[in-house]
Amino acid sequence: MDAQGNEAIPARFADANDFNAGKAVVKIADNEYALIGKDGRTIATYAYAYVGPLSDGLLSFQKEAAGKYGYMDERGTVAIRPAYTSAFPFREGRAIVNVAEDFRSDYGVIDKRGKVIVKPEYNDVRDLGERRFALGRAVDPDQPFIGSRYAIADWNGKRLTDYLYRDVSDYKHGLASASDATQTYLIDLGGKPAPGYPRAEGSGSLTVEEGGLIKAYIDQRLSYLARDGRIVWKQNTVIPLKAPYAVKELKFKPNPDYLVYYPEVEGIADAAGQRAVNAKLKEMSQVKPIPANQQLDYAYSGDFEVGFYKQQLLELELTGYNFPFGAAHGMPTRTYAIIDLTSGRMFALKDLFKPGSDYVKVLSDIVGKQIKEDPQYSYVFPDAYKGIRPDQPFFVTANALHLYFQPYEIAPYAAGFPTFTIPFTQFGNILDTEGAFWKSFHQ
Repeated sequence: MDAQGNEAIPARFADANDFNAGKAVVKIADNEYALIGKDGRTIATYAYAYVGPLSDGLLSFQKEAAGKYGYMDERGTVAIRPAYTSAFPFREGRAIVNVAEDFRSDYGVIDKRGKVIVKPEYNDVRDLGERRFALGRAVDPDQPFIGSRYAIADWNGKRLTDYLYRDVSDYKHGLASASDATQTYLIDLGGKPAPGYPRAEGSGSLTVEEGGLIKAYIDQRLSYLARDGRIVWKQNTVIPLKAPYAVKELKFKPNPDYLVYYPEVEGIADAAGQRAVNAKLKEMSQVKPIPANQQLDYAYSGDFEVGFYKQQLLELELTGYNFPFGAAHGMPTRTYAIIDLTSGRMFALKDLFKPGSDYVKVLSDIVGKQIKEDPQYSYVFPDAYKGIRPDQPFFVTANALHLYFQPYEIAPYAAGFPTFTIPFTQFGNILDTEGAFWKSFHQ
């Protein structure tokens, strides 16, 4: 479509790349690609398993699905014979290629004649723009999937720095953001720290914004800095509740690959109760001994938010994500700390019900009926649901109880945390309306 949202070329392609110099590569069907103009008319067709986007007048291609990649011109004439296990688009006469077999990484750089500019021996190569590359050596050659440390190289492959950086962003106006094991800062085209700019403790990115402010997204938090490093603005780290209560955000980062933001509750009158609840919150947030200088084989991040707050009931949602390096995806976690601000007591599911009531059967039957009758739960694995546990994960809102399951427990990973909402009115006969849990938010 055009910039006004009007249809310019009808949706008739299986896939479509961006336009480049007024032309775009589209996929018609399996083993059938075409180059089209902005009017949608076909300029050329290609009977290949894969054809990449047009770049510098060349297109990467793959004859058979399991074959090597090469490059051809717009007419389909082979310019660089297929010799690569992956081949990226050209830019300013350079393209990143991989020659490794068996899903390993031996990345390098070639020119438009196929001449090697950077020998293909790197765990990663990034085109940073402004005629600079980042060359990545594996942190652990026996486990290359853990990641790389990067050096900066010029457009001809000459290395300008040692392998100093855990991450590097694209260059813009001669500056790029780079992170080492402890700090993030701006580097110049020589790969050296740029003078006159601040350093930030932690990992992330710095961006020079219009007007001179520096946008800092460090350890998953946003702030703005002046050139001298003075903080102009940052995200709040205190969530105010009704006085005297508040939730304070604390940071735990013992290792470059382990980062947790965890809550600390303030204002509970019982000092011992406040200490106990905050100790439990640290434990639930996965604040635990982690080696500082050891390369982990996974990355972990944790965070929290106030999920629900009413009267004396505070509900904190604690989330985490554990990503084993090399895995297809990580595993998310979610748990709730449901706190009575009067005493610091944390409530369990059983505390919502009258003593002796068979709440497990009542709730199990309600959830089972929802799975059977509500189409939104059609994703649940057949016969996977066997009822809830006495300590089933849960949270509450003003008018309902919410029960949830972990990924893979009763449904595919893509379903996330299957959650079932049950209004309190559906099981009012077993609610303990005189109990501390109910009274904490229904006084």
